[in-house]
Amino acid sequence: MKKVLTVSLCLLLALSLFVSCSKKGGSSEASSAEENIRVAILTDATGIDDKSFNAAAWRGILAFYNDGGKGRGTLYTNITAQSSDDYLPNLKNAAAQGYDLIITTGFTWGDAVSAFAKDYPNQKIIIVDVDYLPKTDNLIQYIYEEEQGSYLVGVAAAMQAKADGIENPKFGFIGGVPGATITKFEVGYLEGILSVFPNAEIKDYYANSWGAPELAKTQAKSWYDSGTYCIFSAAGGTGGGTIDQAKEYRKAGKNVWAIGVDSDQYDDGVYADGKSAVLTSMLKMVENSTIDALTKVKNGTFKGGVVAQNMANGGVGFARTNKELSPSAIAAVEQAMADILSGKIVVDKKVSEFNAKYPNISLNAIDD
Repeated sequence: MKKVLTVSLCLLLALSLFVSCSKKGGSSEASSAEENIRVAILTDATGIDDKSFNAAAWRGILAFYNDGGKGRGTLYTNITAQSSDDYLPNLKNAAAQGYDLIITTGFTWGDAVSAFAKDYPNQKIIIVDVDYLPKTDNLIQYIYEEEQGSYLVGVAAAMQAKADGIENPKFGFIGGVPGATITKFEVGYLEGILSVFPNAEIKDYYANSWGAPELAKTQAKSWYDSGTYCIFSAAGGTGGGTIDQAKEYRKAGKNVWAIGVDSDQYDDGVYADGKSAVLTSMLKMVENSTIDALTKVKNGTFKGGVVAQNMANGGVGFARTNKELSPSAIAAVEQAMADILSGKIVVDKKVSEFNAKYPNISLNAIDD
C-alpha cells in the first residue's frame, strides 16, 4: 500500500513539473512573438535608397532589429509607391498583410494616411513630417524642427566663405516639392547665412519632385557658373544632382560647396582621397522616429498623438565629417547651437515670419 502511494505521489509530482514547464515554455513563446513585431515602411518613388530622408527612416528599422538584415522580407520590408495614386492602395495592402506597424515618410502622404487611419482604427501607423492630421489613437505624427538644424548649416556655409576670404558670397537653396516642411529648411538656412552676411545674395529654386536629380544638377551648374559659393538642397533624391555638380567642379579646382540633408552625405560628395564636395549636412534624425515607434509597439505603449523632434532631444544637428570645414565655422555653429538651446536665438519657420524680418528677399517657398 505504501509502495502504491509513493508511486502515485511521484507521478503527481512529475505531472506537476511537466505542466509547470509547459506554462513557462508558452510564456517564452509569447514573449518572443511580442518582440518579433512586423513593420512595413512605405515611401514615395525614391525608395529607401535616396541617401537622405527615406534612407534615415530605414536605418532606424535596421538599428531596431539589429539582425544584419536577416529579417528583411519577414519581420520588416519596404514598399515603394510609383506615384501618389499608389499611396492609399499600398497602405491597405500593408494592413491586409498584418503588419504590426506601418511607417510612412513625408508630408505628401498626409491625405492618404488621414483617410486610412480613420478607416483602419486597429492598425498602428506613423507619419513623419506631419502634425496637422486629425488625432486618432492609432496614428503618431512625428514632426521635426528642421529650421534649427538648417540654421546651423547656414552659419557653417557663411563662416566657411568668410574663412576663404570671399567678401560678397552668393548662396543657393534647392527644394523638392514646396510645402511647409521644406520651407522650414529654407528659412532656417537663409537666416543662418544672414546672421553672418546680412546683405548676402541668395537664390532659391524648387524642382517640384523628390526624384529628379537632373533638374538640381542643371540649376546648380547655372548658379555655380554665375559665382554661387554654396548650395543647400532639401529635396530628397533630387538633391543628389547638386552634390554631383559640386563634385565635378571641386575636382576641376573650383571653390564651390554643396550641403547635404537628413543623412550625413559626405560620402556621396567624395571626389578624391579625403576630399568631399559636401561641406556639411543638416542632420535630421528620422531614424529616431522609427526606433521610437517600434519600441512603443514592442512595449505596448503606442499611443496616437504628435511627437516633436528638435535640437534639445537630438532630433536635428549638423555633420562635422569634412575635415575642410574650418575651425572658425565649427566654433560659430557650436555657439549658434548653444544660443538656440538657451532661447537666445529663435529660428523662424514660415515665409511670412521671414519676410517680416527681410522684406527685400523674395522666396519661392510656401507656408502650406
